[in-house]
Amino acid sequence: MKKFFGKAQQFGKSFMLPIAILPAAGLLLGIGGALSNPNTVNAYPILDQFLLQAIFTIMSSAGNIVFANLPVIFAVGVAIGLARSDKGTAGLAALIGYLVMNATINAILIITDSLAADSLSAVGQGVTLGIQTLESGVFGGIIVGIMAGLLHNRFNKIELPQFLGFFGGSRFVPIITSFAAIILGTVMYYVWPMVQNVIFNFGDIVNATGYIGTFFYGFILRMLGPFGLHHIFYLPFWQTGLGGALEIGGQLIQGTQNIFFAQLGDPTTTKFFEGTSRFMSGRFITMMFGLLGAAYAIYRTAKPENKKIVGGLMLSAALTSFLTGITEPLEFSFLFIAPLLYVMHAIFDGLAFMLAHIFQITIGQTFSGGFIDFILFGVLQGQALTNWMYVIPIGIIWFFLYFFTFTFLIKKFNFKTPGREDKKAENDTTVQTAQGSGEERPLAIIQALGGRDNLVDVDNCATRLRVTVKDGEMVNEAALQQTGSKGVIVKGEGVQVIYGPQVSVIKNEIEEELEK
Repeated sequence: MKKFFGKAQQFGKSFMLPIAILPAAGLLLGIGGALSNPNTVNAYPILDQFLLQAIFTIMSSAGNIVFANLPVIFAVGVAIGLARSDKGTAGLAALIGYLVMNATINAILIITDSLAADSLSAVGQGVTLGIQTLESGVFGGIIVGIMAGLLHNRFNKIELPQFLGFFGGSRFVPIITSFAAIILGTVMYYVWPMVQNVIFNFGDIVNATGYIGTFFYGFILRMLGPFGLHHIFYLPFWQTGLGGALEIGGQLIQGTQNIFFAQLGDPTTTKFFEGTSRFMSGRFITMMFGLLGAAYAIYRTAKPENKKIVGGLMLSAALTSFLTGITEPLEFSFLFIAPLLYVMHAIFDGLAFMLAHIFQITIGQTFSGGFIDFILFGVLQGQALTNWMYVIPIGIIWFFLYFFTFTFLIKKFNFKTPGREDKKAENDTTVQTAQGSGEERPLAIIQALGGRDNLVDVDNCATRLRVTVKDGEMVNEAALQQTGSKGVIVKGEGVQVIYGPQVSVIKNEIEEELEK
């Protein structure tokens, strides 16, 4: 189980590089698409200016091109995430492999006289980077990325005979990946149609479960959060046929997020896809309102002498959740101290998803459900398209639901949430000074992880430092907390250290220190 956790966390963090570009692309598409939409222009004539519309159209196109090419972006991003070194070569190999795989499928379609002339989506075909091929979507990109990453780690230091020495090492990786991609393309031609059929059938089962299925989706998603495995769970619903399929502009679009952004750029859209309410919109209720109630409950139940420190911490964590939808800084303040609170949080989150489904709230998102996405993909798109106004009354109820529930449970079971410790919490002030300690911080983290020799791989996702170590027992969790960590998870060789949104800076500091 511990080895599985280590492999799963490495796989999960490899998604974060391609996911990280989505907010920027979503901002461009959200603003450009909303303000260039004919319905918006008719409602607000001041926008009907040539220069403004030219800018909005360019923004919309710039954002749309990213979502239109997500499969190749995931191929490159996953390979880079899985590579232990020389990540650029892994990314190049993945790009070549993705092109070769689709070119191979195209060749077989021509050989078997299966190349469709029209209605490509009806036979599961599409055009990817100018190549008519099977519509494998993001799954195809992920498969190639995994293949390229594994081949890179296996062969990037290979030594060939002297007369072939030029092609050794990193140069060998794109070569072996190309040949492997030919085999993969051949296998995909025969296997992928069956996989498509299974995905669509399973998607029908998910849809058939109705509101109950939506509740369990939200509940499971939240329960996987502490382990950092939630990306693996939600990604198939967002990016593949598991989350639904819809024909837009003559092209079959698969995955809830892909469908949402395709509809965002389509002026004929009158209502966003139902999957948006099932697999996305519930987050806004929890992240913008519910967790704020939890933060307020933790503050109110803190001892009087600790309220000033706790208030600052809770305000910062609550604002992070509200504005960006990043919840780990707040969740990890009570997860390890009071797991029961987290279970209740997961139940409430599942109910929030269910209510979003019931009220047909269809607000999309880039990667999280904060105020920024709420404005862009809810308010700016209009009530008729998204039912965004329902979020506010439900959210207010959710704020008080969290507040009263957390307050009752904290007092009932005397949970030692921040500010309720037997001794005045000194750790938080230590954290504040550790976070600003400059060059000392990466050294302290490396030592707490068991030293340089214990580190195998160091990477990060949105909020967590994800580390593979040789010996998990050498990790000093208390020392990591002194460096500003809000939580530590150790499972065998896999270690996750939660720092919050600044984790990418910390990871870069550690890499620079390791290179010295």
